Amino acid sequence: MIRTFIISLFFTSSVLAQLPETDIWLFKIEKKENVYFYTNPLNITHRVGYDNQPTFSVDGKSILYVVIDSTKQADIYQYNINKKATLNLTKSEVSEYSPTILPNGLGFSCVVVEKDSSQRVWKFNLDGKFHSIAHEGTDSIGYHTWLNNDTLLYYKLTNPHSLRVLNVKSNEDYWLCDHPTRAFKKTGLSSNFMYAMKDSIHTEFRIYNPALRESKVYTTYPTANEDFIWHYELGLIKSENADLIRYNEQTNKWEVLFSFSNLGIKKITRFVFDSKTKQLAIVSNL
Repeated sequence: MIRTFIISLFFTSSVLAQLPETDIWLFKIEKKENVYFYTNPLNITHRVGYDNQPTFSVDGKSILYVVIDSTKQADIYQYNINKKATLNLTKSEVSEYSPTILPNGLGFSCVVVEKDSSQRVWKFNLDGKFHSIAHEGTDSIGYHTWLNNDTLLYYKLTNPHSLRVLNVKSNEDYWLCDHPTRAFKKTGLSSNFMYAMKDSIHTEFRIYNPALRESKVYTTYPTANEDFIWHYELGLIKSENADLIRYNEQTNKWEVLFSFSNLGIKKITRFVFDSKTKQLAIVSNL
């Protein structure tokens, strides 16, 4: 029943009409005297419709993202930053979501809603051609990220929804928590990662050590907003209304990193930096 609800969320015309109008903005990021600031704001998907879930290519020259248009199908598009040009990469008969660069950098993976309503992770070459299914036996996947070439951290559409860790070679699959957020990120070169659990009033961020299979509370925030990243220098960053805010470990307080209200942006959901913190892409819900 859970899976049926999720599928209908993407495909029924009544709910499609309710999908948020979203645009992707691109910014240049600069740093002076230890302070980051943004310049050159550009709405790269200035159209009516759903443009969401951006991720940068390894070289930072393009952005992969999801488009849902009048066909009511989700495809992965590529935006060439220098040429300011878009290309439909997948052009498939199924719907692809959450493009994620593979650890080896040679392709990307997506959560794919298949014709029989299965939701599995597929791998694609960088040109958008199908490569393989990440793990044939794992279904009902909502979101995912790679911890390494063989380990998939994924959000499973159980009742309640859960966060799980899967080794695609050994088939070991273990439960981590219930009621996770849709964001979960590695915290650096180690195998540790951050995830969050939410209820109606707050979000609890936790750091997990896979070697010990232990987690500890990192911090909390008094809203249930789901989207965050882990930055190698700035640490935990989350979205809140038109701002990106970061948790300062020295003061144990949250502080505003960037505010975008002057651009007419009211609510930021997903956001991502390129690997060198030279660019930032955010999703604005209109």
